[in-house]
Amino acid sequence: MYTTELTKYSAKADIGQTSRILVVEDEELIREMLVVALEEEGYEVITAADGRAAVECLKNCQSNAGELSFDLVVLDLMLPQINGLDICRLMRHQGNSVPILMLSAKGSETDRVLGLEVGADDYLTKPFSMREMVARCRALLRRQRLSILPQIPVLKYKDVSLNAQECRVLVRGKEVNLSPKEFRLLELFMSYARRVWSREQLLDQVWGPDFVGDSKTVDVHIRWLREKLEQDPSHPEYIVTVRGFGYRFG
Repeated sequence: MYTTELTKYSAKADIGQTSRILVVEDEELIREMLVVALEEEGYEVITAADGRAAVECLKNCQSNAGELSFDLVVLDLMLPQINGLDICRLMRHQGNSVPILMLSAKGSETDRVLGLEVGADDYLTKPFSMREMVARCRALLRRQRLSILPQIPVLKYKDVSLNAQECRVLVRGKEVNLSPKEFRLLELFMSYARRVWSREQLLDQVWGPDFVGDSKTVDVHIRWLREKLEQDPSHPEYIVTVRGFGYRFG
């Protein structure tokens, strides 16, 4: 006989659709710290304390995809019952392409290469900072979302059109030149019209989780973007300030 621990944690709502993460870690303290760190980012977290519980959970995910689908698996290498490498191999053998962040106290190059070769998407050596772990999770989730989103070549809103493939923007029929960051900001805004973004969320989406700088950078780029889009930048109709929260488009 063996016992398993499988626990579901409800997180606060993430921006857009909440991502669901499976955390497989046998050390209770580390598992709880991972849950807290990921919940604070707005993710829904399900945990398994050993390899058999993880396999059972992934099996249920396949048979009830609408209810238990995962967007990311954080997987410890050394687990009771079934180790992380075997779980990773099993997932890939079954055609499960969910991103896997592997955790391990083994930090040698051989161990890292082995983890990546059996199908892990990223590898983090213990001890690690929760900030780095969260940043890696965000990067994997963002990469996964981009890989499954349909490519919409042209986005339109009122008098503004954006062609993502050609990196061109037309405002009232005239082409405007945007910097790469301005273009990415506008593309993000137009892809999620009327959704409110905080400065921190915009920094994460456009500048990346490793950006080191002041959130005022966002305000500066918003001002530049308004000067190129708005007929009256002091009274914007496209990029609107939502006081106390951030910005929205439209």
